[in-house]
Amino acid sequence: MNCGCSDRVATRLINVFTARQQLIDAAVPLEDPECIALADAFGRVLAVPAIAPLDMPGVDNSAMDGYALRMMDYQAAHQRGGLPVMQRVPAGAGVLALPEGGCARIFTGAPVPLGADTVVPQERVTVDLQGHIHVDGVLEPGANIRKQSEETKVGSTLLPKGNYLDAPAIALLASHGIHNVVVNRRLRVALFSTGDELIETGASCAPGQVYDSNRAMLNVLLRQANCEVVDLGVVPDSPRLLHQAFDHAQANTDMVICTGGVSVGEEDHVRSVIEQRGDLHFHGVAIKPGKPFAFGSLSSDLSSSTPLMALPGNPVASLVGWQLLGRPFVHAMQNRRVEALEHYPVTAGFTRRGPRGRCELLRVVLEWQGGMHIAKLAGGQGSHMLSGASQASGYLMVHAETDILEGTAYPYYPVNQFIS
Repeated sequence: MNCGCSDRVATRLINVFTARQQLIDAAVPLEDPECIALADAFGRVLAVPAIAPLDMPGVDNSAMDGYALRMMDYQAAHQRGGLPVMQRVPAGAGVLALPEGGCARIFTGAPVPLGADTVVPQERVTVDLQGHIHVDGVLEPGANIRKQSEETKVGSTLLPKGNYLDAPAIALLASHGIHNVVVNRRLRVALFSTGDELIETGASCAPGQVYDSNRAMLNVLLRQANCEVVDLGVVPDSPRLLHQAFDHAQANTDMVICTGGVSVGEEDHVRSVIEQRGDLHFHGVAIKPGKPFAFGSLSSDLSSSTPLMALPGNPVASLVGWQLLGRPFVHAMQNRRVEALEHYPVTAGFTRRGPRGRCELLRVVLEWQGGMHIAKLAGGQGSHMLSGASQASGYLMVHAETDILEGTAYPYYPVNQFIS
């Protein structure tokens, strides 16, 4: 297996952002809904819009602890020595009618009594010995009242189709009493690594052998993306065994991700096997690390075939390929909204020769110096060096033929945007 990550640049490398958009456009969204309990829905994607069964709030309610009153009553009583407290309304009480000529002690979330038009915060109120209230400051009509349906109305869309169900989304549905949701089933992804040199963790490692870190990493990343992983293990550098793995994947899964074997070495057979079976849509991306990334399908018609992504064998290149290219494709297949990449300028705290022929993603950590963030290299930058990638808070993207100068700002892409 040849990593293919040297500085020698092959012709016809595709721009990374062009590759990303082509992948998103090529994804055929999964249309296979299932109904599950809301308690099991974290990380899933809505297959149909979630519709509000309730007004929210259901009734006018108080935004704080205080006193609910009718302004006309207070103004009339103010000249006579204050407005008497004639009612107490805790949260969970029914909707009551406000007694004429009096006010109600009310608590946050409690229904505002019928006839009341203002809630005065308790810190602005003094209660005298006769139980009459006196307000400090000017009353404002409608103050501190949450109006019925001001957030949502019955029949309105709470969440659209394709919405990712994170904790706030699940809380919103729970607030409406929704117990079951219709979501897309999990994407089934076949995963395997290629290479005669790869061995499983826990086995004795002989000279020349390498533990398979890519599969361990991608298992986690795919599960974070709420995929069902079909782990096919390590496939040796053999066209026959690759065909067998692809046969199984095509019969049992929605897509395939493999690592290694996609470069131009004599033992790199993935590309030729893909071309024999189906179609290679592009191979080679103008990014460092990650150049050998390939995308294809296991038949010539992508719309009716099993799509395949072949990630580079070097682990950091495989990680970058997943984050920038694989992940948005999976989201699009899940019928999930694909978010734009988040980035902002950060100043480099080092000088370094820039990349040639392709852009480079440098693994960096941010340090706070002089009132601003400064990017420092997170260890070694080789595409085989996981130690730096494991410590990095983000990537500093440097365009081709651009040297990095200390004190100059470059686009910074935080890695926390690639988690879910």
